[in-house]
Amino acid sequence: MSRTEVEPIRRAVLHALDLAEEDLYRWSKDLSQEELHARPHNLPSVAFQLRHLARSLDRLLTYAEGGSLTEVQLILLRSEADPQGTSEEILAELGGALAATRDRILAITSDFGEVRHVGRDRLPVTLGGLLVHVADHTQRHVGQAITTAKVIAALRQKD
Repeated sequence: MSRTEVEPIRRAVLHALDLAEEDLYRWSKDLSQEELHARPHNLPSVAFQLRHLARSLDRLLTYAEGGSLTEVQLILLRSEADPQGTSEEILAELGGALAATRDRILAITSDFGEVRHVGRDRLPVTLGGLLVHVADHTQRHVGQAITTAKVIAALRQKD
């Protein structure tokens, strides 16, 4: 299915994911492992942003598909800020999550007006609203990752 055959809401989310992937790789691929985990000025690390994006996409799509989070997803949520993992591992997790997210979004056949429930409190949202949130949330964390990467680059130049 080409992107022009995809309805506007789904197409916009897929486009946001494409832009996110491009920007995240551009700004993180040259960071050393130490820089990837660095928290300059107490900012969340780039590694955290990449892991959070990968794992939150899985959680949000679970809700979009009408499911509830698993214990594994909750364990992964609690470990997002842990300063571990190589650049290759973290970027591979992100790449895999983005590819899986695209596939999952394209596989959704429900009406965008259908109600889904999010979180422990099972807050009601529409499927369309939840998919738009996937795009918004992704772009927010892309911006935060880029900001941290720019601070790291500026600090690198001072040395």
